Amino acid sequence: MKLKLLVFSFLSSFLFSNAQVTLAPDAEISVLTIGPGTMLNDAFGHSAFRVKDKAFNRDLVFDYGRFDFDTPSFYLEFAQGKLNYKIGLSYYKDFYANYVAQQRSIKEQVLNLNQEERQALFDFLTNNIKPENKYYLYDFFYDNCATKIKDVVNVVTNNNVTYHTPENFQQETFRALIQNELNYNSWGSVGIDIALGSIIDKKATPEDHMFLPKNIHSFFSSATFKNDSSKLIKEEKLIFDAPKKDNKSTFITSPLFVFLILSLGILFITYKDKKTNTKSTYLDIFIFTITGLIGIGLLLLWFATNHTATGFNYNLLWAFALNIFVIKQVLSKTPKQWFIKYLKLLVIMLCLMTLHWTIGVQVFAPALIPLLVALMVRYLYLISYYNK
Repeated sequence: MKLKLLVFSFLSSFLFSNAQVTLAPDAEISVLTIGPGTMLNDAFGHSAFRVKDKAFNRDLVFDYGRFDFDTPSFYLEFAQGKLNYKIGLSYYKDFYANYVAQQRSIKEQVLNLNQEERQALFDFLTNNIKPENKYYLYDFFYDNCATKIKDVVNVVTNNNVTYHTPENFQQETFRALIQNELNYNSWGSVGIDIALGSIIDKKATPEDHMFLPKNIHSFFSSATFKNDSSKLIKEEKLIFDAPKKDNKSTFITSPLFVFLILSLGILFITYKDKKTNTKSTYLDIFIFTITGLIGIGLLLLWFATNHTATGFNYNLLWAFALNIFVIKQVLSKTPKQWFIKYLKLLVIMLCLMTLHWTIGVQVFAPALIPLLVALMVRYLYLISYYNK
C-alpha cells in the first residue's frame, strides 16, 4: 500500500510539473458514466474522463466531482452556494473498484479523437489538476461533473461537435429532470421541491439536459463532428452492470405519512376547538413558528446565497416568513383587528399557491398536500373564531 501511494504521489507530482507528458499514438480517452447511488448526493450519477495509454502503462481517471470537507466553513459555504469543487485524479482500477463496491453501473464511451485532439485533452486535464487550477465554483445545473465533460470536449475540439437530440428525447423542466431520478415520497425529493424555486420549472434546452451524467452519455452517443459528420463516440462498452436497486422506503417514515399524521392532528384539534368554542393556542404557536422559520430560511436561500435555483420560490405562500413575527397576536385572547385580516391574507396566499401549481408557474411537493389542507382549515377556523 505504501509503495502504491508513493508511486501515485510521484505520478501526481510529475503531472503537476510543467513538463509535457506525451501520449502514445494508440492511447485512448473515454468518458465514464457512473449510475446513481443510494444517497441523495450521488442519486444523479457521476461522469469522468479515462485516459488509457498501454504503451506507458497509464490508466488514469480525471473527474470534476470532488469536494473537501476540511474546507474552512464548509457547511456555510455550501449553504451559500460558494463551495469550490475540484478535479480529482485516480488510478482506473481504484476508481472501478470503488463504484463496483457501491453497486453502481459503469459505462464507457471511447472518444473518436485524433492524436492531436487526444493530446490536447490530456494536456488540458493535466493543466487543470495543478493545485492553482483544480478548483472551480460548483453549480448543480451549469457547472458540475457532467457539464465539465462537455465543456472540455468543446474546448479541445474548437467547438467542432454537434449535439443531436437522442432518440425518444423529451424536453422537460429542470425540476422534472431532477425528480425523475428520485422517489417523490422521499425527504430528499420533498426538500428539493421546498428549497428550489420556480426558476427550475422552466423548460431546459436540449443542451441544458446535459447537467445529468446519464444525459451526457445519451447526447454523446448521437453527437457528430461538424467538419466531417463523423461520430464523436468510436466505441461504447458496459463495463459493470449493477443489479437493479430496491428504492422502496418505509412508509411510516416517509414525508407523506409524517405530513398526513401531522395534518390529521391539526384537523382533530381544530374539530375539538370548534365543538367547545375554544382555541388551542399551543397548536397555533407551533404552526406560526414552524411556517415562519421555514419562510425565513427560504428567503435567505433566495437573497443571501449565490444559488441560482432558489429564487422566486412560491413555497413562501404557505411558509410565510412574517408568521414568526405575529406570534404575540396568536398568544393574545383579543388580538388586534389587523390580525384577522392577516389570517385572511394567509388563506388567499394558499389559494394563490394552488393557482400557481395549477397553471404551472411552480410545481410543489405532492407530500405537502395534506399539510396545506390542514393549514387552510385551521386559518379559516381562526377567522371564524375571532369574528364571533
